[in-house]
Amino acid sequence: MRIIHSADWQIGKVFKQFGAKEETLRQARLSAIERLGVHARENGVRHVLVAGDVYDSEAPCAHTLRAPIERMKTFGDVHWHLLPGNHDPHRPEGVWDRVAQLGVPENIHLHLSPIPATLDENAALLPAPLLRKSEFDDITAWMDAASTPPGALRIGLAHGSVVDFGSGGEASNPIDPTRAAKAHLDYLALGDWHRTLQVGAKTWYAGTPEPDRTGGQEQGTALLVDIAGPGAPPSITRLVTGTYRWVTRSERFDDEEASADLDRRLREEPDLSRLVLRLKLEGSLPLAAYGAFRRRMIDLDAAVFDLDLDEASLAARPTLADLEAIDFDGVLRRSADRLKKIVDDSSAAPDLRRRAEEALVELYLRVAGAVREEAA
Repeated sequence: MRIIHSADWQIGKVFKQFGAKEETLRQARLSAIERLGVHARENGVRHVLVAGDVYDSEAPCAHTLRAPIERMKTFGDVHWHLLPGNHDPHRPEGVWDRVAQLGVPENIHLHLSPIPATLDENAALLPAPLLRKSEFDDITAWMDAASTPPGALRIGLAHGSVVDFGSGGEASNPIDPTRAAKAHLDYLALGDWHRTLQVGAKTWYAGTPEPDRTGGQEQGTALLVDIAGPGAPPSITRLVTGTYRWVTRSERFDDEEASADLDRRLREEPDLSRLVLRLKLEGSLPLAAYGAFRRRMIDLDAAVFDLDLDEASLAARPTLADLEAIDFDGVLRRSADRLKKIVDDSSAAPDLRRRAEEALVELYLRVAGAVREEAA
């Protein structure tokens, strides 16, 4: 049997920190559903399992409620199996009752109770929906004694954190990492962790189909799962579903070449305009090199989808040549000297040193710009 395992769509997620770009990221999460449908058709898959957090909240607006349903409708030959997670638990008159009231088509299945469901004549689905945001007991425990047809594949679907996983999940909701073995499952499809992760031979987190944070999964994925038969180990293939790549880089600068090398490497990233980049920098640069670095960052900011630049630990350290370029012996040079003394004074307050450093850089850039204009 072949299925696609997905999770953590979180439709309606807010990205206020991105300002005018927020709606673009929200739409990308819907586009990921369409890619899942395309992957299903291209790979001959009839069942897509979504392991919780279809919605980002329990109270989505009417448009957000309908949007994923409409995308799934267009793939009528694919069966979509949806499970409540900790962001969208199944409560009375909650989000899932609202979805049911819409009258979902026959190819969309809401698994709102821990009851075995038939995928086909050779496979049964054992869902473990969340009825509240946080559970203290393992909601997959019932699977151990669940009855399924003889010879049928047993596939579990749950949302939570495996018990030895530490603080990786968003809610407590413990799940025994050996549940697949205890319940004789041929595959356990998990959601909650936003990275693709193998927990055991037959237990996987799919990761999110569209990333939502830096420092996590760089690109959205789902899992194509092939199961030859009962007891056979599943074969897993990662499928790319995401539009944007969320990349975090930490770099240290000690000279101009390091800055130029970083720029070259970033320019080699695929689909630069779809890159959400968090760049953390440390080290120091001479003023001239720092000026060149700033110009590169302005260009890079225009090239990528979004640039979050953290240069709090990157210092501009003026050389004698830098100071000579400002003014050989005039009021600007004397101002530069005073600023440099503050920058070099380790006993000065960090904020004061940083402001002096910024002022020195700005002074250098203004003078350098004026010199270039005169030369032109």
